[in-house]
Formats: sequence, structure tokens, C-alpha cells
Amino acid sequence: MERVLNISEENLLLLESIVEKLKLSARGYHRVLKISRTIADLENSNVISKKHLLEAESYRCLDRVMS
Repeated sequence: MERVLNISEENLLLLESIVEKLKLSARGYHRVLKISRTIADLENSNVISKKHLLEAESYRCLDRVMS
């Protein structure tokens, strides 16, 4: 899945640290990854960048606060 979504090893490590920090499940991991891909698509980017991951993380944190 990560190869299809076009994300670098460095950003995968960032994603893993986000998952550990937020204590996300495998489902949460994939949700953040998919949201990051959507954000990248909206910016017409071929790759998921650090910026996209951090924005997706912020939405995930907001989701937890609102629940």
C-alpha cells in the first residue's frame, strides 16, 4: 500500500512515530495514510510529504478532541 501511495522511507518513519504518539491501531495508521494521500492529491502532489502527514495528524487529533 505504501508503494502505491508514493511515500518515502523517511516519511514512513514519521508516520510510525505519529502512530506511536497517538497510540493508533492499524486502522488508524491507514486512515492517517489515506488522509495524507487525499491532502497531497488536493495539492496536485505525486508524493506524500511531511507537511501532508502532519496536517493529517492534526485532523486526527481534532477528531479525538471532538469525540
